[in-house]
Amino acid sequence: MAAGDSPMLQFEVKPLVELKLGGLDASLTNSGAWMIAAVIAITLFLTLGVRSRSMVPGRWQSMAEMAYEFIADMLKETVGAQGRKYFPFVFSLFMFILVCNLFGMLPYSFTVTSHIAVTGALALMVFVIVTAVALATHGLHFLSFFVPKGVPLPMLFLVVPIEVLSYFMRPISHSVRLFANMTAGHTMLKVFGGFVVQMGVFGVLPFILIVALTGLEIAIAGLQAYVFTILTCLYINDAVHLEH
Repeated sequence: MAAGDSPMLQFEVKPLVELKLGGLDASLTNSGAWMIAAVIAITLFLTLGVRSRSMVPGRWQSMAEMAYEFIADMLKETVGAQGRKYFPFVFSLFMFILVCNLFGMLPYSFTVTSHIAVTGALALMVFVIVTAVALATHGLHFLSFFVPKGVPLPMLFLVVPIEVLSYFMRPISHSVRLFANMTAGHTMLKVFGGFVVQMGVFGVLPFILIVALTGLEIAIAGLQAYVFTILTCLYINDAVHLEH
């Protein structure tokens, strides 16, 4: 495979509109453009979905209601009734990641969630908000979260540092899971796509495999949005109830 056909080139961030503000590079990149496109698409989707508010929902309204109920049920099952106040944040997070993942499946698009800078920023935002919720709800009693119940006193000198380290590792594991899955899937599709082109008429079998892998990658796009969101809900549950 030639250098110009490297499967990693699809992840390259490129400036679309050059913009300098003093010494700051504020250029609009392909990554930023697709994030803006995702926000616009979500806004249009939800606006069309709730516009009619019909007793017999149409296609758009049904899909919007399904998305709403999916996240509402997720919060209710993981956090309980207290999770309702966090619905706007969790719903926005789920829809943004889902749409960005799905947009990445379009030809000549850019997969925003294949960059650790994006997934890391989302995970860090979740971490900061969850920690703030825990401190606002429980005050310094939040520190008891790092002291598991039933652990003998001598063992606490070992267990507590491990619990603290585990807590602060959350943003890393939270972000890497999404980033790694999206990057690996798109790299694999690009590699197999290169084989199809190179094999010409003999590329029928790899082409069929590409179609199957594309379907799998679309499913993974939805699954990874779900996994990121359900982990966020579990973290909120820990912050609200101090469950360990």
